[in-house]
Amino acid sequence: MTDAKYHTPEGGMLEGRVFAPRTAGELAEAVELIFDYRGDVTLELRSGEKIEGYVFNRDLHAPRPFIEVFSRTQPDPRRIFNDEIAVIALTGVNTASGKSWEAWMAKKEPQRKAEADKVAAEARARGHL
Repeated sequence: MTDAKYHTPEGGMLEGRVFAPRTAGELAEAVELIFDYRGDVTLELRSGEKIEGYVFNRDLHAPRPFIEVFSRTQPDPRRIFNDEIAVIALTGVNTASGKSWEAWMAKKEPQRKAEADKVAAEARARGHL
C-alpha cells in the first residue's frame, strides 16, 4: 500500500505503511513521521539500494536535508540525504505503539499516590502535619 496522504492514521498505527513521496514537502512530512516511529524502517534509495534500520536523527533545515540511521547490517550510523530516498516502508514493530503519555500517566498515578501517602504519613509521624 502506498500512502497518498502523509498524516498519522487514526489510532496512530503506522506499522506496515509505505510512503512514496512525490515532492520534497511530502518527503519532509514522511521523514517527520518515521523520526517519531519507534521501529525499523526500510529505505529504498533512488540508486536501488535498500537499507533497513532505525532512524535516530534528521535535519530538515540543513543545506542538504538528511536522516541518520542505525543500519541492521553496518556497525556505524549512516547519513542518508533526503534527495536519495525513493520509498520509505515502516517494516519493524513500533515499540512505542499503544504507550501514549496518557497510558503512562494512568499506570504511574497509583505509584505517585502511594509515594505521596507515604511521605505524608512520615511527616505526620514527625509532627510536621
